[in-house]
Amino acid sequence: MILNLKIVKVNAEYCDYLRKYDKKVAYNKNEKDLRPFIGVLFNIGKYEYFAPLTSPKPKHLKMKNTLDFLKIKNGELGAVNFNNMIPVMPSNYKLLDLDKISINNLERKYIKLLEEQRLWLNENYKSIKNKSKKLYDLYNCGKLNKNIMDRCCNFKLLEEKCNEYNNLTIKS
Repeated sequence: MILNLKIVKVNAEYCDYLRKYDKKVAYNKNEKDLRPFIGVLFNIGKYEYFAPLTSPKPKHLKMKNTLDFLKIKNGELGAVNFNNMIPVMPSNYKLLDLDKISINNLERKYIKLLEEQRLWLNENYKSIKNKSKKLYDLYNCGKLNKNIMDRCCNFKLLEEKCNEYNNLTIKS
């Protein structure tokens, strides 16, 4: 069975916690308040891995897909930054309800973009899952070229910090 990718919002406090240990973790509050993540890319034990989405930018049309970066619909719908994917547990995110009633035109436009991104990503799920898992494996084996390695989050360290964070919040 193919699991459909979800669009979620990862808890900002959780991202802030991870960023204390790895500066490559994407920001998720203030001007990036609704930064969506696409997930579940793959599972490693008890972790689900999610990657941040980015809105379309003119530069995406000229950029090439790489192991750590994927243009959505040739860049027309933005991109996925696999290098910034993070481990999460279910308590660290909430599903974005794309069916909610939009308040204004700007929000309606944003919801429409997210729906189009989700549709394209689900149509390409198998290759997205394989690409993200390959990046994870090559990073952890030290077999990536230095440029890509330097752009990636430290996945194993973030898994440790994910455990730590979730154990702390359970005790609180």
